[in-house]
Amino acid sequence: MNPASRARSLGAGAAALALAFTAGCSALLPKPPPQPSFYALDGAASALRAAPIASMTAPTLVVNAPQAAAGFNSQRIIYVRQAHQLEYFAHSEWVDTPARMLAPLILAAVDQGGAFRAVVAPPSAAAGDLRLDTELVRLQHEFGGAPSRVRLTLRATLTDSVTRRVLARQDFDAMADAPSEDAYGGVVAANHATQAVLRALALFCNEAAQRWQPQDAGATKRAGASR
Repeated sequence: MNPASRARSLGAGAAALALAFTAGCSALLPKPPPQPSFYALDGAASALRAAPIASMTAPTLVVNAPQAAAGFNSQRIIYVRQAHQLEYFAHSEWVDTPARMLAPLILAAVDQGGAFRAVVAPPSAAAGDLRLDTELVRLQHEFGGAPSRVRLTLRATLTDSVTRRVLARQDFDAMADAPSEDAYGGVVAANHATQAVLRALALFCNEAAQRWQPQDAGATKRAGASR
């Protein structure tokens, strides 16, 4: 073999060896983790049918941002296989915390009910006659049976802003079967449960608004002082 051919052969061999070494090292490197999938809650538009226009004497409602119970103020999607133990899907998340996603849905659902002159969220220049406070008690995918199901519990408190008196308080609990035994199936079920809770919450607020009677703030203070 002449020197030129020998050099070419040695060069090709070295290149093949380097390529094999690089491939071997790549095989030993850890694989990057899969990118998470992100999901949202929706469904306020179907909470109620077309609403009547409220009269000018109807109350104004201030809807405060929902709070969340311990363990549920996270973007992680929770599932339960045994009581009292919360677990999380590894590669699936909410686009935001459920409580923050619920905020505009609650506002829209109650507004659709048509029982209030205005439905506003703070900060707002409008003075509210009533105040709605909500707490997300739980939102979890439960694998205790077949099919699995999602449970959503929302606690609502309606307060008279003038007298500070609680007019109504109720827990809304909805369950929906998951169409598949995975995170996406739970998301679909969570949206069905959300729509059910929004419908019930809107009716709850409508009924309270119909029972509400305007109070004179000055008279209320005088009555309190005379006791």
